[in-house]
Amino acid sequence: MSQNNIVDVLNDGTNNGINKKKIMGTVILMKKNVLDFTDLNASVLDRLHEMIGKNISIQLISAVNVDLENGLKGKLGKSAHLEDWITTVTPLTAGETAFKTLTLEDVPGQGQIHFVCNSWVYPSKKYKTDRIFFANKTYLPSETPILLLKYREEELVNLRGDGKGELQEWDPVYEYAFYNDLGNPDKGEKHIRPVLGASSEYPYPRRGRTGRSWTKTDHNTESRLNLLMSLNIYVPRDERFGHLKLSDFLACALKAIFQFLRPELEALFDNTPNEFDSFQDMLKLYEGGIKLPTAILDNIREHIPAEMLKEIFRTDGNRTAWRTDEEFAREMLAGMHPVMISHLQEFPPESKLDELYEFSTSATVKAIAENRLFILDYHDALMPYLRRINSTSTKTYASRTVLFLKDDGTLRSLAIELSLPHPDGDEFGAISKVYKPAEQGVESSIWQLAKAYVAVNDSGYHQLISHWLHTHAVIEPFVIATNRQLSVLHPIYKLLHPHFRDTMNINAIARQTLINAGGFLELTVFPARYAMEFSSIVYKDWVFPEQALPADLIKRGLAVKDPTSPHGLRLLIEDYPYAVDGLEIWSSIKTWVQDYCSFYYDNDDMVRKDSELQSWWTELREEGHGDKKDEPWWPKMQTRKELIESCTIIIWIASALHAAVNFGQYSYGGYLPNQSNYKPAIHARRRNPRI
Repeated sequence: MSQNNIVDVLNDGTNNGINKKKIMGTVILMKKNVLDFTDLNASVLDRLHEMIGKNISIQLISAVNVDLENGLKGKLGKSAHLEDWITTVTPLTAGETAFKTLTLEDVPGQGQIHFVCNSWVYPSKKYKTDRIFFANKTYLPSETPILLLKYREEELVNLRGDGKGELQEWDPVYEYAFYNDLGNPDKGEKHIRPVLGASSEYPYPRRGRTGRSWTKTDHNTESRLNLLMSLNIYVPRDERFGHLKLSDFLACALKAIFQFLRPELEALFDNTPNEFDSFQDMLKLYEGGIKLPTAILDNIREHIPAEMLKEIFRTDGNRTAWRTDEEFAREMLAGMHPVMISHLQEFPPESKLDELYEFSTSATVKAIAENRLFILDYHDALMPYLRRINSTSTKTYASRTVLFLKDDGTLRSLAIELSLPHPDGDEFGAISKVYKPAEQGVESSIWQLAKAYVAVNDSGYHQLISHWLHTHAVIEPFVIATNRQLSVLHPIYKLLHPHFRDTMNINAIARQTLINAGGFLELTVFPARYAMEFSSIVYKDWVFPEQALPADLIKRGLAVKDPTSPHGLRLLIEDYPYAVDGLEIWSSIKTWVQDYCSFYYDNDDMVRKDSELQSWWTELREEGHGDKKDEPWWPKMQTRKELIESCTIIIWIASALHAAVNFGQYSYGGYLPNQSNYKPAIHARRRNPRI
């Protein structure tokens, strides 16, 4: 960290600029300090130039004195270099600097003025235009001081870029692109993937543009970086990981997984490569059976895998608690994927695909009337893709799990239906079989196997849809549109910006290592090479207003409107932690957003006349989520109520919803047999997927 003084000469607004006064201020900068050994330009001379203030200069813009030569723009102060450095020791590098804050003292008529910048800056020669930072104030466009208005507009123009060329790390540019960088056709047919978002067949949210060149084989596919784990993927510099997060990512992910765990795993399971020989082999992962070097253990001390067992082995240390029907059902409400279970209101459950896919058993009318039946349904989502999925090395079924709500408020599994496409063609419907709970004999093993297939579907859908698509992918267009159309002075920018942190960077790394052709997701989830294509089909059913928690619970039949109940909803399952806690969080977010928006917008007319807000919402629908621009369910953004609801949904998706489907992965998905992408049955029956 560096603290520096700055001196500038400003008019005090009197006598046509004759009276002048020196303004003293303090600048706080932070040099990058992670992986600086890669910066080959570093030198003592570079740091010397910084220490005497020759590499950094600042000009102040007046909000009250006009620059007559530049129309309605504020007058520029003289260029001032930084002086009197007070510097803590950081690596000798010459690259980027984080401009944290600027505080001016005794400004005439203003007193102290504080600038919260929090932005990475590069030498001026890297930029086409000067960087602009505004004082820590908030203005609607119509309320902006007239002499700052053009600077406000120009800054947004610069952030939108020109759509040309490959973007470099110092470019503060937010542009849209299709998901056309997942495949690598230059490596052969098996690495080809469809472009997502470029056609009605494969709709998708937009991602940030990088501008990399096309592949040699296909000029619709963007070339990929050479290294699988490369972190040098363009996102605007202010969207990249902070030092601590990047350090954790490198230390834990790269060192632990690749350098140490992989060789140990290969040595341990060399009898059957890529598979575990027994449950005991699996348990060795969590009980110290694999010895790791002390250096790496020091880095991941708080993440020792044994901690993963605490949630799974819940009952007096019972090593098989995760296999019980009670735990199987409980995790649908309180596990890592609590957003899919729904109320079964008719029986047999009707398929939207074809009447031939209907459930093959009957149920009591009384259970339906008493709201006792619930379902975890992956039938319609998977059925159209099963032939393609099962043509790969992995095999699965379309599944439906029916559960009964007992008097004690817990769920009990009634039956699991597993379905496959008819071998003679889709016109013949599906081949389905229903399995019921059993505690002994062969039937017990078959029941456990049926549950394993449900877990495989649930885990894959969780990672691809509920986690990746419904939080990461759908929120990125909001990040881009917010930076392109809402000035940092805008109150809605200040409201939303904290919730977008790291999103673009995480998504960029995911495109490089996780969701790409042959990436980790394809290697672990059941759709294999069709994973992202499958998520595109599910995106067709995404509806923005239904992402609101109350709307989601009502749609899934887990809640009904009740003005006498807290939050206006009555839950059909009282012990449903995701809903109980979620409604408290939703209510807090909405209360905050309502109070905040009401402070800046006195009425609906102010919402309609906010030029930046209207441009933001239009671009978001027509470009960011362009494949859904004609959907009638989009809020019109004409009222304060629509603004409040929309901002609440955006914050909910980016924060609480993501937390609900993300952080449980460690406790529940960390133990492979319980929930994550575990496929022993699939591996065992690779030649014939039918039970």
